[in-house]
Amino acid sequence: MTKEWLGGTTIFAEMSALAVRTGAINLGQGFPDTDGPEEVREAAVRALREGKGNQYPPGPGVPELRTAIAGHQLKRYGLAHDPDTEVLVTAGATEAIAAALLALVDTGDEVIALEPYYDSYAACIGMAGGTRVPVTLHPRDGAYHLDPDELRNAVTDRTRLILLNTPHNPTGTVLSREELAAVAELAVERDLLVVTDEVYEHLVFEGEHVPIASFPGMRERTLTISSAGKTFSFTGWKVGWVTGTPELVTAVRSAKQFLTYVASGPFQYAIAEALRLPESYFEGLHADLRAKRDLLSAGLAAAGFEVYRPAGTYFVTTDIRPLGESDGFAFCRALPERCGVVAVPNAVFYDHQKQGAPFVRFAFCKREDVLREAVSRLRSL
Repeated sequence: MTKEWLGGTTIFAEMSALAVRTGAINLGQGFPDTDGPEEVREAAVRALREGKGNQYPPGPGVPELRTAIAGHQLKRYGLAHDPDTEVLVTAGATEAIAAALLALVDTGDEVIALEPYYDSYAACIGMAGGTRVPVTLHPRDGAYHLDPDELRNAVTDRTRLILLNTPHNPTGTVLSREELAAVAELAVERDLLVVTDEVYEHLVFEGEHVPIASFPGMRERTLTISSAGKTFSFTGWKVGWVTGTPELVTAVRSAKQFLTYVASGPFQYAIAEALRLPESYFEGLHADLRAKRDLLSAGLAAAGFEVYRPAGTYFVTTDIRPLGESDGFAFCRALPERCGVVAVPNAVFYDHQKQGAPFVRFAFCKREDVLREAVSRLRSL
């Protein structure tokens, strides 16, 4: 198996270190610069003081959180799950992805991933002994799109599963019902599993988030992954989860018990309360990030970038060719010195790096004053 994921540092570590060294505004790594709701933070403090989760929590996760996750899936999407057998709490979505792939992929199995993809996907497929098969999302008319024919042509007799991500990082695309229906039809036809990363499910500005598990024939072959970090702005708490059939969730739990075993005890109780926040919280989050998306997108366009305004997530992908540039790595490494802003080259998310070479990603999950200063600095380009 390939081991290009071993050694060195990630692009996020490199660019964050560059931001510290130069004093640049870090719009590279996707973490908020403010904490989430005070009542959720206080729920964690209360759990600590009451001795909840200070020792090892139950392996599948505390019952309060598993029940809240099941309630969330039912209320939002009409997907009913037994909290005792069909919900598993993980150390963030990253562990959920790793455990799912380690549990379900054998040496030589092919895993289809939508390219560009989050960098941990490649590492986890490699650690599981699988073979990565990228299917590229193509930029067109200001957005990225999945070609169902390319997806179908990528499936072979060795294909084990499709690793899906919507809303999609880094492109910000939200797969449409038609695109998801094509994936579901293919999965059923070829008897494939689907692991779907839906951590940005509450950050959708255009269109709608539709879990692929809700499509005909998909409930029994889908593992759905999400987490609290992106929705509640407590990324350091590392509380994620998996939902699916008892058989699939048990398989993931078997792998997970040899990874972290358990994690985030007191925070699990707090996220159980967070998932039950009133709808006004989610509406406020949506409005705040939409305004920040529009602010940064407009500033990037004014600076000369071609902007792919995202339908979801909190990332904006841009094309640097209108600025006379074509190498995203070189551009991002020079940008902090040129104008005091850090971004990430999208090529790190591609197997076919030439296709991603001219694209650069910026994060807008920052305070409005920080984004305005970044826009001001980018004008020097």
